[in-house]
Amino acid sequence: MAAKIRKIGRKPKRSGYFSAGKAHFPGPGTLPSGNKPYLCTPVMPRYSSITMHDIHHLLPHHLPESVLREMRKARESRLLRFVKNWTLPLAMAAGIGLYFLFAHCAPLAPLKPALESTAGLLTPVLIFVMLLLTFCKIDFSGLRPRRWHAHALLLQLGLGGALATAAFCSHETYREVLEGMTVCVICPTATAAAVITQKLGGEASSVAVYTLSANLLASLFVPLVFPLLEPAAGHTFLQTSAAILGRVFPTLVCPFLAAQLLRHFWPRLHARLLSLHDLAFYLWSVSLVIVSAQTTRSIVHSTKSPAVELLIALGALLVCLLQFLWGKQIGGRSGERITGGQSLGQKNTILAIWMAYTFLDPVSAIAPGSYVLWQNTVNSWQLWRKRRRDSAQG
Repeated sequence: MAAKIRKIGRKPKRSGYFSAGKAHFPGPGTLPSGNKPYLCTPVMPRYSSITMHDIHHLLPHHLPESVLREMRKARESRLLRFVKNWTLPLAMAAGIGLYFLFAHCAPLAPLKPALESTAGLLTPVLIFVMLLLTFCKIDFSGLRPRRWHAHALLLQLGLGGALATAAFCSHETYREVLEGMTVCVICPTATAAAVITQKLGGEASSVAVYTLSANLLASLFVPLVFPLLEPAAGHTFLQTSAAILGRVFPTLVCPFLAAQLLRHFWPRLHARLLSLHDLAFYLWSVSLVIVSAQTTRSIVHSTKSPAVELLIALGALLVCLLQFLWGKQIGGRSGERITGGQSLGQKNTILAIWMAYTFLDPVSAIAPGSYVLWQNTVNSWQLWRKRRRDSAQG
């Protein structure tokens, strides 16, 4: 036995765990069950690295339950990490696939009206819950607005107003392009912007304050401007504005009010919501599936030419780059360059798609739909630069 062990080139351990490449399993002398010594070294193959697959097939009946449980957890962790890293393309592909499935599968045709009405009602509810979970994590009592917040809000308001005015006065061919750009500008900051800002070395608390301010701005801008761009047939401006306000204000402002009430009057429920770490992520995934299907439906049923649809996507790219650039310049004057760029450039695209699809020409939803791709490309590039810079310094 000792000669065979020496031939393999491993010194046997008498207790604890025997390490072999990527795996760890009980070594000789360990007694997992009964009184029989646990001698696994002689049957090991002569490999310098032994994978989990090798261990599973060579010694499945010798491994303790605790080791098997850790192996299963490792596999589940890798699968969850893969899903989280690829949620964006997977959710968009699922939304597109579900639309074509229900559009071309005759047996599912009776379900289409019910699904469309359910999606229309479910999207604002999901947005409300995601914002509520985000605001529950933030204690605004110790946060103060910065001067650059006012400058960024004025820029957002001015640029959004200028684009809306251009859309109102423009020819019908370019109206959808400018409407899509308006939505991408006036849309509030994304709930995940604070996380990306922190990874880039910015200040997450400052982003949280700007997110709340941007939500308030959008809740006032949308009911006042969108009825002018797409007036509802048979309704006056005030009627349309009140109807939009009744749908936008609860979605954007009430989550903040609810979070503060829970913090002060129902601390146990507030703590329970804080413990749901991944719930907002899963809700975001479901929302992305829904709005991807709605955007696909808008593109398929649109009477606009592919050139106009391409212009809408390019318009979203233009305002995406400009907002990141101008946000960095505004925040940089106060020493918060990264924070300013993320606050102004990273948008709540789920909300933007819902607003464009609900209150404007549905084809304008292509703009925030493509903004998802543009802003994630910018964020990926910034994170890559940060890792490269850190590795060079380290």
